[in-house]
This record gives sequence, structure tokens and C-alpha cells, in this order.
Amino acid sequence: MSKTQQKIDFILELEKLKGVLRKTKPVGQERFENSAEHSWQTTLTAMILLDEADADIDVLKVLKMLLIHDVVEIDAGDVFVYDTSARAEIAEQEAAAAERIFGMLPQPMGDEMLALWHEFEGRQTPESKFAKAVDRVNPVIQNLTSDGQSWVENHISRDRVLAMNSEIEAASPELWAVLKARIEAFPFPEDQ
Repeated sequence: MSKTQQKIDFILELEKLKGVLRKTKPVGQERFENSAEHSWQTTLTAMILLDEADADIDVLKVLKMLLIHDVVEIDAGDVFVYDTSARAEIAEQEAAAAERIFGMLPQPMGDEMLALWHEFEGRQTPESKFAKAVDRVNPVIQNLTSDGQSWVENHISRDRVLAMNSEIEAASPELWAVLKARIEAFPFPEDQ
């Protein structure tokens, strides 16, 4: 198989990400967003927040990580971020999915993307810490703008929201201060 055909097959495989539904709805819509939309919006969010990053980071690496970070959901599906036991259980499936999907690409391209995915998941480099933090931004904004849709539907407490999303501070301390204040003021069902 030619390298060009391998790339076409990979691109076609990515179409499947459009069918992976998440727990959050786009603002003002009744449908759930898909993982492709989430990856696209998260990457744009990173571009907007890059000037707020604390560390000197490789911008292209961050953008690549965010574009591919959820590709494994083609095989493994999306697991709600607040479902910590399911997140732990799916780790092996996601790693196998990364091997399979990025293995479709010609080398060294496939190895590069697989390494970027592992780096993103590892949260050890400035780039992966920033990318992971940015990955949390849009779901928080969506929930704050839609009456806490996924938080309320899934019985997520304020404390869990704050704990799970505190890593946003790694992307932008100022943004986290704004979002944290809004989360603290948000009328969670537990307040009633």
C-alpha cells in the first residue's frame, strides 16, 4: 500500500470521530456534541490562550496534541471525565486504539502521532500540561452557559467540578480565577 493510500485510509478513519458523542451539549443546542467538534474547539481555545501559558512551550506540539487527543475514542468511546472508575478501566483500550489508529499511518508519521498522544496522556511536559488544561476549558464554559447541563444531569457536585477542573490554572491562572469564581457562584442542586 502506498504512503498516500495509508494517509487517505487514516483520514477516512477519522470520520468516525464525528459519531462519538460526548455528555456535553453545544451551547444553545439540544443535541450532544461529538468528539471531533470538541477536538476542533479545544485546539482553537489553545490558540487563543497560548499567550497566557506560564511556560515557554512548543506551540505546534500543543496544537497537534489537541487535534489528535481524542482519536482513540473511535475504538474506545468517550468516557465522562467525572467517571473516574471508568476512566481507569478504559486506559488499556485507549492505548490499544492509539496503536491501531496511528499505526495506519506511514512511518515516521504514525510513530510521531503515537508519541504525541502518549505525551498528552502523561501530563509530564509543559506542552502536555497546557494541552490537558485547555482540554477542560470548553466543557466548563459550556456547562456554565447551559445551566450546568452535564453536571446536573449526572449529579456532579461543585467540589468535584472544582477538583476536576483546577488544572485549567496550568493553562491560564487568570482564566481559572474567572471560571472558579463562576463555578463557586453557580447554583448547584446541592445548594437547594
